[in-house]
Amino acid sequence: MSTGIVVVLVAAVVAAGFLAAMAVDRGRRARLRDRFGPEYERAVEAAGSRRAAEEELDARRRRFADLEIKPVPGEARERYARRWMRVQEEFVIRPEAAVHEADELVAALMRDRGYPDEGYEQRLRDLSVRHGRVLDDYRAALEVHALSTHRSATTEQLRGAMTHYRTLFDDLLADGEPTGARRRS
Repeated sequence: MSTGIVVVLVAAVVAAGFLAAMAVDRGRRARLRDRFGPEYERAVEAAGSRRAAEEELDARRRRFADLEIKPVPGEARERYARRWMRVQEEFVIRPEAAVHEADELVAALMRDRGYPDEGYEQRLRDLSVRHGRVLDDYRAALEVHALSTHRSATTEQLRGAMTHYRTLFDDLLADGEPTGARRRS
């Protein structure tokens, strides 16, 4: 075999490997974007590079797989729905108190589902794996919640916070698939 043919064959193998690696990378990126929604771009911005962000998102996914996130049983789901209705009714009379109750109700639901309470940033990272599409709502609700503790939130901001909390609440309540390493069959 001549040297020219060997060089062409080696170049073809290298090019094929490069194209295959690019396809795998694109597929991984597409899966992460699909799974994390807007959180994908937020992670890229925070990390400064796609590769670092994708490693971070993969780490979140692996951590989440080890959590024992469980569904909300039917009767508990109904209790939560009734509690949410009471919180909404409270909004008419005491909007700030209702926002605080909404925050507490969402936190209780997260705990009951099995999400660990390891601080704000870790909670967001854990939620991002399954609820990345609604995390901007949760962040907005938390900002208004913070304002309301200083009595500096407007009624319209409080109303928006209730809507944002409701978005995450509904998403958490509807997500009934068990996950985790200790999943029961």
